[in-house]
Amino acid sequence: MRGKQAPKRPSQPDAKFKNAQIGKFINYLMRRGKKSVAQNVVYDCFAIISEKTKQDAMEVFDTAIRNVGPSLEVRGRRIGGANYQIPFPVRVERRYNLACRWIIDSANKRKGRSMAEKLAQEIIDAANSQGEAFKKKVDAHKMADANRAFAHFARY
Repeated sequence: MRGKQAPKRPSQPDAKFKNAQIGKFINYLMRRGKKSVAQNVVYDCFAIISEKTKQDAMEVFDTAIRNVGPSLEVRGRRIGGANYQIPFPVRVERRYNLACRWIIDSANKRKGRSMAEKLAQEIIDAANSQGEAFKKKVDAHKMADANRAFAHFARY
């Protein structure tokens, strides 16, 4: 690696809620640099969430992110000619990143409605510990638990 590593810049908070995590979520959702479209989708999604659940949309969103974010993941590592899946703890930034990515991907796979409605339903499901994004976290934890025997290679 040449030169020094680029400094980590703080993410900008969103316009409506003044929350840095929602600003980051909007950036993850954004495609082709169209931030205003992503903002409209997220704000419409939050309106749908508060209408359906009769709760604050921010609290539902935080609960969904907490429920979907994995605490363990497996990474492949080559040791002595064999590849092992080694469980590692997940850093907080990566946990948020994975949770957002899984929620957005799961919402994209749903059919037949607008993105705001699909995203709202996926966030509500994740807050209730169900849905495809939550299943992905459970699968990651099962994989890490199954490969617990190789955890001593992490300290290699």
